[in-house]
Parts: sequence; structure tokens; C-alpha cells
Amino acid sequence: MAAHSSTKPGWIALRSRRLRLSFKLDRRVPGVALVILALTFVVLVFSISYGEYDISPWDVLRTLTGTLPHDHPDYANDHLVVDTFRLPRILTAFLVGAALATSGTIMQSITRNPLAEPGILGVSAGAGLAAVALIVWFRDVPLSLLPWAAFGGALLTSMAIYVLSWKNGGSTPVRLILIGVALASVLGALTSFMLVFGDITDVQQAYVWLTGSVYGRNWSHVRALGTWLLVLLPVALLAARQLNALSLGDEIARGLGTRVEMQRVALLVISSALAAAAVAVAGTIGFVGLVAPHVTRRLVGPSHEGLLPVAALFGGALLVLADLIGRWVIAPSELPIGIVTALIGAPYFMFLLYRSRG
Repeated sequence: MAAHSSTKPGWIALRSRRLRLSFKLDRRVPGVALVILALTFVVLVFSISYGEYDISPWDVLRTLTGTLPHDHPDYANDHLVVDTFRLPRILTAFLVGAALATSGTIMQSITRNPLAEPGILGVSAGAGLAAVALIVWFRDVPLSLLPWAAFGGALLTSMAIYVLSWKNGGSTPVRLILIGVALASVLGALTSFMLVFGDITDVQQAYVWLTGSVYGRNWSHVRALGTWLLVLLPVALLAARQLNALSLGDEIARGLGTRVEMQRVALLVISSALAAAAVAVAGTIGFVGLVAPHVTRRLVGPSHEGLLPVAALFGGALLVLADLIGRWVIAPSELPIGIVTALIGAPYFMFLLYRSRG
């Protein structure tokens, strides 16, 4: 893939003749992405080093790079703590944040609403309802089906939102938002009903899962979520041009040759799948899909060729930081990561509401 300067200053054109692909990136994208990755790595190292069993950041680096001497007095313990307990949960947090941020970016574009995100539109509630039903009511079903149940719940919810918002031969972003908020309330009530009348042991497990947590996550969770993202993130990136067109409005998008309704359905499915994958692994975590697109849009502009990957990186970094805060703030106990993101995201959401009124 070759890089060429575009005719407009401040842009980089990436073209691949073999794959017949081309992308136009804001020149700020590579620098911002590198800064986010560097900060994420710093937080990752300190997060691994912190805990009941402390490891120096230098030993963490040597353990990660395989340069810790075999005769080091804590060689076995350091490798056990880093490789088995802390690194997989931190990588899981990063992947969950990337999935939620990408999902929120897509939703904000197809609805043309800066307040849209999987939690607000009810997609996370649909995935959560399906997962809670599997945990509380279908005990004989293996939990390995949890990602598929969450995906089914998210997909059915997104399709219900789309069908109910259909009017006069099409859907509108405003109706998508309103129907999504209403469905989120209904699905939340159904989830509460299941929790009230379920077995106490299963209900406790579901409650912990619903608060949103990466506690106890291992390499199987990293592989499962990583496989989903390995498919979904490139598909989302390939749809960047359609997202650019849809964010301009339906009439302009049709004028540019975009099949608006078909693209909106396809992108809604992609967004729902990303949210469902995150919910299946870590439970319902709110506001990441709201905050990450807003912050990164200010850093790299609205073009989705650069916005999608940078938002994914920022969402991952945000959740890695939130996990560290949750482990530190009430140590030796642990605050679920979903509560930390709510404490960060809720004030930001109110700020956006206040600014939109002005």
C-alpha cells in the first residue's frame, strides 16, 4: 500500500492498486494514534505492576519482553502474575473499549446524533437481556453460548428499533433515537423482572456481570473477543466512505449514490455485533461509545477513515485506565469497571446536553 499526498493540504491519501482500495486520512491521525498507543502502554505497565503482589515497572517490562533472567528470585511468580492474571484482563479491557468505541462512532454517524451510543439506543440492553436470560433461566445451556446469545439479543433489538422507526418509506435518525431510548427502558424492566424472580445464586452472578467487569478474564476471553474484532473492525473501516456520506444527511448521501436504507441496516448490524461482543465478555459498560468518538473527533476530525481506528484506540485506552482506577480507588477491594466509566461518562453526557441547549 502506497502513501501519497492528496491535493488538499493536511491530508494523506493511502492507495492499494492490488486491492483497489483508497483511504484519505487527516495528517494528524498517525501522530495521535502513536500518542494514544504510547500512553496506553505506559498505563498497561503500571496496571500490571500494581496489586497485592507488587512488581516493579522495570521487571514488568523485562517479563513482557522475555528478558527477565531465569535466576531472578521472583522469576516464576512474576511470570505467573503477569502472564496468567493481569495481562489478559488488561488486554480484554482494551479490546472491549475498542469495540464499544467503534460501535458508538458508527451509531453517532448513522443517526447523526452526537449523543447516540450502544447503551442509550438500547442495543446493550438487548444484549444484556439475552445474556441474563441465559445465566438465570437456562442453567443447562453452556456459558460458551453467551456471546451468541448477546449478539442475538443486540441484533433483534437493533432490527426492532429499525422496523419501529420506519415511516413513510424510510427511517429517520430522530425516530431511531427515540425508539431506541424507549426500547432500552422496556428491556431494562424485563431484565430486572428476571433478576427478581431468579435463583439467588444465578442472580448474584448476573448482577456482577451486569455492573461491567473484567475481573477474572483470561486468555480464552482475549482470543474470543479478538476473533470477533479481527473480522468486525476491518469491515467497519471498509464502510468509512458510507459513514462519511450518511453523516452528511440522507439527501446528500443519495445524491452521492449511497443506498441509504441498505447501508444504514448493514452498519446497524455491524455496530450491534461490536456492542454484543463487548457485552458478552465484560457485561454492560456504558459511556465509552459516547466519550471516545467525541474526544477523537476533536483530535483527528470527522473523516471516518481516521476517526474509526483512533476512536477504537482511545476507547481501549480509556477502559485500561478505568480498570486501573477501579483496582486502586478502594483497594484491596475492586470497583467494577462499569461503575468507573459511568462516573467518568455521566458528567460528560450532561455537559454535552448543556452545550447542545446553548
